Amino acid sequence: MTQDQLAEKVDLATRYISLIEVGRSSPSLETIENIARALQVEIRDLFEFVHLQPGEITPQAIQELLEGMDDKTARTVFKMVRAAAR
Repeated sequence: MTQDQLAEKVDLATRYISLIEVGRSSPSLETIENIARALQVEIRDLFEFVHLQPGEITPQAIQELLEGMDDKTARTVFKMVRAAAR
């Protein structure tokens, strides 16, 4: 599916889809859900990155990331993790 096709399915601008894809924009949980639905994948599938090696994701590494986030971003991350864990 192209970015144009995805953008049309989720009613977003193609440019915004591009910014999400390259990590230059952080979509809302609702947008993530809509993208996953349009792609017919689980939310967790959107966050599986092949460059992460086993053992790289530790509770300490996650805590360090969370400590650097503002409250609003931390809440969004929490919602995403909770949704992916279901």
